[in-house]
Amino acid sequence: MTLNHGHDPCNPETIQLAKMSGSFKSWVFGLNPSKVLHLVYKLMRSRSLKHVQTKTIKPLWFFQPLGTRDYNPKQMAIREKVFNTVVACFKRHGAETIDTPVFELKETLTGKYGEDSKLIYDLKDQGGELLSLRYDLTVPFARYLAMNKITNIKRYHIAKVYRRDNPSMTRGRYREFYQCDFDIAGQYDAMIPDAECLKIVHEILSELELGDFRIKVNDRRILDGMFAACGVPDDKFRTICSTVDKLDKMSWEDVKNEMVNEKGLSEQAADLIGEFVSMQGGRDLAERLLQNPRLSQNKLACSGLSDVKLLFSYLELFQVTDKVVFDLSLARGLDYYTGLIYEAVLTQAGLSGDTLNGAEDSVSVGSVAGGGRYDGLVGMFDPKGRKVPCVGVSFGIERIFTIMEQKAESSADKVRTTEVQVLVASAQKNLLEERLKLVTDLWKAGIKAEVMYKKNPKLLSQLQHCEESGIPLVAILGEQELKDGVVKLRVVATREEVDFSRADLIREIRRRTSEA
Repeated sequence: MTLNHGHDPCNPETIQLAKMSGSFKSWVFGLNPSKVLHLVYKLMRSRSLKHVQTKTIKPLWFFQPLGTRDYNPKQMAIREKVFNTVVACFKRHGAETIDTPVFELKETLTGKYGEDSKLIYDLKDQGGELLSLRYDLTVPFARYLAMNKITNIKRYHIAKVYRRDNPSMTRGRYREFYQCDFDIAGQYDAMIPDAECLKIVHEILSELELGDFRIKVNDRRILDGMFAACGVPDDKFRTICSTVDKLDKMSWEDVKNEMVNEKGLSEQAADLIGEFVSMQGGRDLAERLLQNPRLSQNKLACSGLSDVKLLFSYLELFQVTDKVVFDLSLARGLDYYTGLIYEAVLTQAGLSGDTLNGAEDSVSVGSVAGGGRYDGLVGMFDPKGRKVPCVGVSFGIERIFTIMEQKAESSADKVRTTEVQVLVASAQKNLLEERLKLVTDLWKAGIKAEVMYKKNPKLLSQLQHCEESGIPLVAILGEQELKDGVVKLRVVATREEVDFSRADLIREIRRRTSEA
């Protein structure tokens, strides 16, 4: 048996083969770095590295778990900018926020995610309660509505969720990641809340300047009507829907093969589905499909197509139809969707190809937002089965952040990691007390300021700190300034220096920083 990189590096038989063949080292060095890390984890846990000097290997606690990451100050500054943009948009549309536990009763999450339910993290039994980490923010929101008997709310929620997925760090796919959700719950006229959700997606992706994007829309009722018209048995609707949902990752030939050979669908039905899922368009496509001999006979499909027509009329008023496409291949495999579904995909991320992981990985982030209507989910948690119609959208913030981070790396612009507006500096020795008094006055006035933690720092080192940290202003104290009752204010970028009285200093700092 020959060892090659097609072997699973975490399989004990592969590890044993590598050691027996004498090619262990060369095989490991040829692996993808993430596979090497996973291999080291497995080996250290199984104590299979006895022949390796363990002092050269960092202990297990040195690494973060697979599918997670740490964020340095520069990365956090970029992420905070994204969060601020998203939250500002949510608030502009009148949303209020809530929070829910990071874990739920296992029963709460079971049966809500279709074939993706296997990705739920189950926790160890805690005193009789079977718990799981939340998979998304939508199901906990529905549970919250039912438990508190809320029938109308427009809310946003930003929090971490957890999935036992195969991580792909370069594509922004993690096991622990943030979601930013916006949802409208309540009984309203058709497609008005749905259109606003799409407007929000358009606003946020445009404001973040990630690159060109498309928002695909479809409707679960259209899909179900299409499956029925194509001859798909009722009991196979959900499983075939999950397969169609893979069209953004697999070719039609592979999708058809899975439907026919793995899920038992007839080849004729698969071919009919293939004709429909290749269709894309706008309001005109919905009108044509309403005249289609197969779909026009299905009430469910006609209801969905009529709503899509209405949706596009509202999207025209919201001025977002340039980015929205009616795409019959969009399926979204989550079981709780009942009507309109949508997904935002970047068509290009506006990046240069030179990244550590190669050009293809740098832009292949896939979907960055998705959502839809789920009118029956709240009723699953209500003792009397009372339904609360809901529609919402969720942003995959880690995928967006991956692009923003790569754009920052390729940009000449410096990312500031603090918001300090002014550094209080001294030009001579023995002025620590005066610096501390001045910075205290600035803090009281609400100005973001700092001092260097040395009694007698050199003026040059203080100015260099400002340039490196992006601090725009320096308030300089010297013996002459103290005698004259003034503070010298220096603009770091232009090196302009002007003396101001202490009474005018705060006003001048505010003026200059508000103009920046």
